[in-house]
Amino acid sequence: MPKYKPTLVVMVKEPRPGKVKTRLGNDIGMIESAWWYRHQSLSLIRNVVHPKWETVIAVSPDIEGQNSRIWPSELMRISQGMSGLGERMLKILDSFRVGPICIIGSDIPDVSKEKIDRAFKILRRNEYVLGPTFDGGFWLFGAKKIRKISKNTFTKSAVVIKLCFRRYYKNFGN
Repeated sequence: MPKYKPTLVVMVKEPRPGKVKTRLGNDIGMIESAWWYRHQSLSLIRNVVHPKWETVIAVSPDIEGQNSRIWPSELMRISQGMSGLGERMLKILDSFRVGPICIIGSDIPDVSKEKIDRAFKILRRNEYVLGPTFDGGFWLFGAKKIRKISKNTFTKSAVVIKLCFRRYYKNFGN
C-alpha cells in the first residue's frame, strides 16, 4: 500500500465580534474576545505547520473564510459547511480521499507539533486517535482514512472512543 503524507486540518472561524468566543466576550467584551481568538488562532497555525504533514485550514463561514486575508495565504483552504460540529468534521474527512488525517480546533493553547506528530504515529497502528481533554471532550480527532467513513461509523467511533477515554484515560501528553 502506498504511503501518503498526513494531513492536519485546523478548523477556524472568521474572527468577527459576536461570532467567535461569545462566552468569553460576555466577560471581556466581544471585540476583545474576537481579537484574542484571531491572535490565538494565528499563533496556533504558525506553531503546528510542519514539513512532515500538510496543514490545511477549514474555514467558516465558507465564502468569507475562503476570501479572508486573515489566514495564511500559503495554506490550502477548504469549507466547513453550515451544520453541527460532527457533520462539519465528517465533511472535512470526506474532503480527502486518503489519510491519515487529524482535525483540531483553532483555540487550543497547549497544542504542539510533538502532540500532532504523536497522533499521526498512533494512526500507524490504529484506525482512530483522540486527543482527550480533562473535561471529557477532545481537542483532536484523527482517522487512518483508507476508505470513505460513513456518518454512522464516524458517529459510533467518536462516541465509543470518547467513552473509552472517559473510563480509561490515557495520557496523550496533557
